[in-house]
Amino acid sequence: MAVPNSNTKIVLSGLARRLVLDGILEEKLAIQAIEDSSRRRVPLVNHLVDEKIVSAADVGMVASQEFGVPLFDISTMDMEMAPVDMVEEKLLRKHHALPLLKRGNRLYLAVSDPTNLNAMDEIKFHVGCNTEAILVEHDKLSRAIDNAMDAADTTMADLADADLDGLEISGVDDMPADGNEPDIDDTPIVRFVNKILLDAINMGASDIHFEPYEKTYRIRVRHDGILREVANPPNNLSPRLSARLKVMARLDISEKRVPQDGRMKMTLSKNRSIDFRVNTCPTLFGEKIVLRILDSASAKLGIDLLGYEADQKDMFMNAIHRPQGMVLVTGPTGSGKTVSLYTALNILNTPDRNISTAEDPAEINLPGINQVNVNAKAGLTFASALRAFLRQDPDIIMVGEIRDLETAEIAVKAAQTGHMVLSTLHTNDAPQTLSRLANMGVAPYNIASSVTLIIAQRLARRLCSNCKEPADIPPEALIKAGFAEDEVSSVQVLEPRGCDQCNNNGYKGRVGIYQVMSLSEEIGRIIMEGGNSLQIEDQAKAEGVRDMRESGLWKVKEGVTSLEEVYRVTKD
Repeated sequence: MAVPNSNTKIVLSGLARRLVLDGILEEKLAIQAIEDSSRRRVPLVNHLVDEKIVSAADVGMVASQEFGVPLFDISTMDMEMAPVDMVEEKLLRKHHALPLLKRGNRLYLAVSDPTNLNAMDEIKFHVGCNTEAILVEHDKLSRAIDNAMDAADTTMADLADADLDGLEISGVDDMPADGNEPDIDDTPIVRFVNKILLDAINMGASDIHFEPYEKTYRIRVRHDGILREVANPPNNLSPRLSARLKVMARLDISEKRVPQDGRMKMTLSKNRSIDFRVNTCPTLFGEKIVLRILDSASAKLGIDLLGYEADQKDMFMNAIHRPQGMVLVTGPTGSGKTVSLYTALNILNTPDRNISTAEDPAEINLPGINQVNVNAKAGLTFASALRAFLRQDPDIIMVGEIRDLETAEIAVKAAQTGHMVLSTLHTNDAPQTLSRLANMGVAPYNIASSVTLIIAQRLARRLCSNCKEPADIPPEALIKAGFAEDEVSSVQVLEPRGCDQCNNNGYKGRVGIYQVMSLSEEIGRIIMEGGNSLQIEDQAKAEGVRDMRESGLWKVKEGVTSLEEVYRVTKD
């Protein structure tokens, strides 16, 4: 692009002229933008949007009218079907273009600058077919190009080396019976898998899913509780990806008919390593492998970062510091129960206490705590581990989950005889937990005399502090959601918008929503009289215990999360 001479008078034409005529841009600013874009050697459209002189939406609308090119909303298109791999990434980024559709000998290209004929000609020469422009707003096209390039991991050898230097990955289970590690030397696959693991760690994901299908293969990560697709390697790589992951986890690569469990460790630096829990499951078209990321740093967040309200935090701290009793944490899988328990253990982990845990499996290693992995095949169950703990002078016992009557009765007896017991149950709320114990067969008197505190919890996504904005919700809808009539006029409900800091989804991180219920004398009496969970719930409300929805609304009022997110995680 030739830089205009400062003495040459610039005559406006094309897009710049139309922006001035429509009153969107002043003539002086338009002339200055042309000069600046020429000096920077970038298209005028890029300069106007990048420097925030004109919005991408206005540029797109004006360009569509001026040049007679249709304006297309690329966010409505399924980019999995787009022929992105027809053009090299370097060329797409150079010309800010993206292939959308190939029909016959014609390739339809998404562009934000329809006057960039050089781009159309160069891509036409590269792909060997005619090209036709489809106009897309500049910012939306930028995001689409980034997403398409992230997903187009079809050339394994092109992965960058810098992020992978110094990584050490090893299995933590026993070696195979013959003592020999299978020889899987496929450097592109090794580097690709390492890249996926590292990217998942850096984004703060909790799980990675490797999923084979008949004609496709996808890799998804769970970030802030939501699964999102991150890569689509060629389907024929499925056996090699499975073999690599199983070698890393010390699993039997020749066994593909039954599920397997394993663990592995990634050493990022001298001071930080990440454990992975690995599970394989045979499906119709290969083995689906899921990795749970076990970052010990999550267990050291501290009670203040978990999202407890002040009164809930006081109840939690008072309960775990009692010399005896039982604290139960309930909720579905992935609701943060393990982090809550490990947080309590970290608080209690002092040299004067003997702490033992029975888990299936132990997810996070905690120095100073005696952790046991249950092994049902070998006869090491939760119940047998508990019996062993009681003979080893314990102060605090943590049981990963109470699943049966035998485990429940031993845990209750331990709580009645001078020990603090922490455990989990899979129930929807705190009152149902007491009914569940009774239905298991635990005597009502033992429940009332041993259980100290019950915490039901969910994890909601936090609103991004950089881009959250006020939501326009009618007062009637707020009242229906659970807000009191007298607070509707003053409450400020926020909603997500999306920005670069939160990857445009409007949320960043997660926060706990809790129902914290201590066992009062009245609740204990209801249990011993054979009352049901509805009666317990009514009594808890009378004592001021907030249910999950009410606790979620507190987070909404504080601007921590959105009303939509509270509905999502607390729906009945």
